[in-house]
Amino acid sequence: MKKESTPPGDDYRIRCPRLGHQITFSYCRRENYGLPCFRTLDCWYPHFLVEDYLRKELSPEEWDKAFTRPNKTKTASLVELIEQAKKRAEKSPDDEG
Repeated sequence: MKKESTPPGDDYRIRCPRLGHQITFSYCRRENYGLPCFRTLDCWYPHFLVEDYLRKELSPEEWDKAFTRPNKTKTASLVELIEQAKKRAEKSPDDEG
């Protein structure tokens, strides 16, 4: 079967590894504040020529923002949040008195 560069309709769903349930391509296409989810290429490549489609649809800046920006791991995000909380705690006045 030859793959098309046209995305499937909303009646076609695949399992999202991030959300854990069935979703449509139209959801993935706009999930990231109007940009595609960073996993869209990986998830949809078996189903249609997703990279061809998105390269035509997105500007180079949008492509970079969605796919070439380094994504933080959960661990890195948690460490960053902990450090921010520590800094806030150091700056806030002590309530004891």
